[in-house]
Amino acid sequence: MCFDVDSEPPIPRISGAAVSHDDLVLEGEDGNRFAAFRAVPEGDVSTGVVILPDVRGLYRFYEELALRFAERGHAAIAFDYFGRTAGVDKRPDDWDYMPLVQQLTQEQVQADVGACVRDLRGLGCSSVFTVGFCFGGSGSWAAAASGHGLAGAVGFYGRPSRMIELVPRLEAPILALQGGADRAISHDDNAEFEQTLREAGKEHQLIEFEGAPHSFFDRKQEEFQAASDDAWRRTLDFIETHSHAPR
Repeated sequence: MCFDVDSEPPIPRISGAAVSHDDLVLEGEDGNRFAAFRAVPEGDVSTGVVILPDVRGLYRFYEELALRFAERGHAAIAFDYFGRTAGVDKRPDDWDYMPLVQQLTQEQVQADVGACVRDLRGLGCSSVFTVGFCFGGSGSWAAAASGHGLAGAVGFYGRPSRMIELVPRLEAPILALQGGADRAISHDDNAEFEQTLREAGKEHQLIEFEGAPHSFFDRKQEEFQAASDDAWRRTLDFIETHSHAPR
């Protein structure tokens, strides 16, 4: 997994922000029931965010991230990948997730993304984005090629090889936020991804944060706070820029 179970997003809370939140069970068109966490700001909302976690699925880090988005005026849903194989109940911190990750398909992930998108649209969100991390980073970009009608997709340290074949099918802009010192994803991997996007004429921005490792977006990684601040600013700016663009 990307983060320790007690990690938090390196984003300041907005004191006094009026936000409601709920644990949910959503159901996809294929009948899969899965756990999710939804945070919603007070009043009308027009922009929603679907959060795709790392390989461990839904845990506190992503629930907190949903709250940070809601504090800034965006409805947000973080969801779990393992409804088909582990059910909807809370799991212990030390559970063995990798065997279930190996059974998970991209089609299943995107079916669940679709259910989250529909839930947000039911709240009144006319512009919906995905934001993902690691396994969910590439899944977020892939969501923009999966017919969800997204306004854009953001991926933190996603592996380009997992979705590069989908580039011709991209229907929305993407933002890639990569660690320049990521041991699992090289500069050449990112350069190939960017070249493929450019040659396909797809709207994109790829940023490599010099010296930042995989999973730098973590309050515990204090030495990379500047990179985290910049990545968060870019994410919010991307959502603001593309939230009213016609799709």
